[in-house]
Amino acid sequence: MNIDVLLGLQWGDEGKGKIVDVLTPRYDIIARFQGGPNAGHTIIFEGKKFVLHTIPSGIFSDKAKNIVGNGVILDPFIMQKELENLDSYDIPARENLFISRKAHLITPSHRLLDATYEKAKGKDKIGSTLKGIGPAYTDKIARLGLRTGDLHEGGFRGRYDELRDKHLRIVRAHGYKAEDFKFDGLSFFDYEEAWFKALKIFDELQLVNSEYLINKALDEGKKVLAEGAQGSMLDIDFGTYPFVTSSNTICAGVCSGLGVPPQKVGEVFGVFKAYCTRVGSGPFPSELLDENGNLMRETGHEFGSTTGRPRRCGWLDLVALNYSIMLNGVTQLFMMKTDVLSPFSELDVCMAYEIDGKKTDEVPYDMTAGDINPVYTSLKGWNQQIDKLQSMDLAPATLNSYIQYIEKETGIPIKIVSVGPDRKQTLFR
Repeated sequence: MNIDVLLGLQWGDEGKGKIVDVLTPRYDIIARFQGGPNAGHTIIFEGKKFVLHTIPSGIFSDKAKNIVGNGVILDPFIMQKELENLDSYDIPARENLFISRKAHLITPSHRLLDATYEKAKGKDKIGSTLKGIGPAYTDKIARLGLRTGDLHEGGFRGRYDELRDKHLRIVRAHGYKAEDFKFDGLSFFDYEEAWFKALKIFDELQLVNSEYLINKALDEGKKVLAEGAQGSMLDIDFGTYPFVTSSNTICAGVCSGLGVPPQKVGEVFGVFKAYCTRVGSGPFPSELLDENGNLMRETGHEFGSTTGRPRRCGWLDLVALNYSIMLNGVTQLFMMKTDVLSPFSELDVCMAYEIDGKKTDEVPYDMTAGDINPVYTSLKGWNQQIDKLQSMDLAPATLNSYIQYIEKETGIPIKIVSVGPDRKQTLFR
């Protein structure tokens, strides 16, 4: 059996959590393979709203196992809050949650470093979520990181103190002190105390050699879905560098983030919005700074689920979408938040970029250098509410035309169309 992959094709916030939740009944295992609590996967059903940051989005199933893979970095304080929220709704998350022993920990001083670096950049800041993601991955690559498996080995506190003291020296070298920052309303040292208390959650969870667990499941014919976080245009290698995240968000990250070989990758589900959004700084060629952008933001409630920041909004960018499809080997497309475009009678789609007077359909090496002007084509909008649509057979002709146009330009079928945030507002084609 092969492992299917679901990931975002834009700058994150595509609606991956909802689709994983919808597809979970088809799978035995849902596995996160990269990123950390900078993710915010929103699931809405039965009038309840959940935002998951580290726990896989299949956790609401009482049958599927949920695995946090070795490529994920996690903050025990944030994970504890997630688990407590699920407990309050009587969702038995602990029974079906498995954590890789090789998953790295985000320490309080990683968050301190993140805030220090971002503050020091001033107007050149990249828009970090300040969750300690970059510094944690940096220590992982520098072979200084702490892993969940280290919790049950001797000398953990000594290694922690050594790493923290190293970070504090860096903070002081930038002219700051630990006392200058707060995290989740707590001073650094109070956060550190709460962080150590939160480590006890790992006594309640199952720490596993996840690479063996997943490969054995595949050999036994079990169905596994890999859940990506962030989006392909935020990939550390192929995204809009340096305004990117710190992990490989594309399909290749599944192999290193879960320990599965490339030949075991099956379907690749690419999730994208019917338009585009971006949180924080960085290039965004099709961004709208007018009333259309404001209308998208208000209609789509486009505010970050992790940071609460207003998202930048713009028309669908097919140059970036085709780039992500190529990088990931996408086999099926899922179009999200289609209902947000309901107020528009006319829709623009970015078909190419104009750079220095030359037209191109390729994403340039450096999207931050010079002006990138979007080249648009216009399509008719449906200009009517579709959030109560029960079948694509009843969809407005202009909506079907929009879908068919995207399929023609990408060469990939759109198999799911989402017309609202609830899991029931999901239409299959």
